[in-house]
Amino acid sequence: MPETLEAASDAELLDRTALAVRLAGSALRERFGEVARYQTREELMRALAANDDRALDILRPRLTHLRPRAGWVEDELDGGALPPGEWWVVDPAEGNINHLHALPEWAVTATLVRDNRPVLTAVHLPMTGDTYTALTGAGAHLDGRPLNVAPTTDLGLSIVATSQARPDEKDDVVRRVGSSVTAMFFDALVVRTAVPATLHLLDVAAGRIDAFWQFAGARADLLPGTLLVTEAGGRISDAEGRPWTPRSESFLAAAPGIHTQAVATLTR
Repeated sequence: MPETLEAASDAELLDRTALAVRLAGSALRERFGEVARYQTREELMRALAANDDRALDILRPRLTHLRPRAGWVEDELDGGALPPGEWWVVDPAEGNINHLHALPEWAVTATLVRDNRPVLTAVHLPMTGDTYTALTGAGAHLDGRPLNVAPTTDLGLSIVATSQARPDEKDDVVRRVGSSVTAMFFDALVVRTAVPATLHLLDVAAGRIDAFWQFAGARADLLPGTLLVTEAGGRISDAEGRPWTPRSESFLAAAPGIHTQAVATLTR
């Protein structure tokens, strides 16, 4: 077990957090392969929980030991603001449904939030071995290499993406998502739709795609990517261009050169 780092710098905490998500990712990769078969929602939920529990068995003791006074967000689908202080916001199997279907797009994430602001995050992609990290004021990195958002200035030349925030979303949110996708089909070059949100946000931070938006959403979906995109030079807001908070009903991350255009499309 790593030493407690209550007096450590955030940079030291980030190194230990990155190690924790890599260890949890290795454990989940051992479970990856065959498509999980289920006939009922209850069977699906048990399969999802088994993956979560396997990763949490590794993450929870390590992260709690690093910051014993930090709170722990139990449900990765929760949204809204957190109480004051430090909190670990963890998604033990981001894109869990993809893992169960033998699709490679899944990750393990851990973010330390301080007074509702993410201060450090680590995202590990076990199928590629990549680890993305960000620290407030110190930039965003992929395995130590700096990340920068795209220099794009024309939405019409942009690849953009969106994601389904959660199953069984409210009817009005589903309709809003549908209309936004239609609008982006008209205005952007290419529109991608897939889960999980975090992987799209990694692509925005790395300059591979130019914008990501989502309606509704959970803290664990958005906080890691929020810090990564911001530290890589991108802009974060809600879909109407207002400052984003965990209470917001929409989310937009974009290269600065197309942010205003993306807002105009999403509010048309």
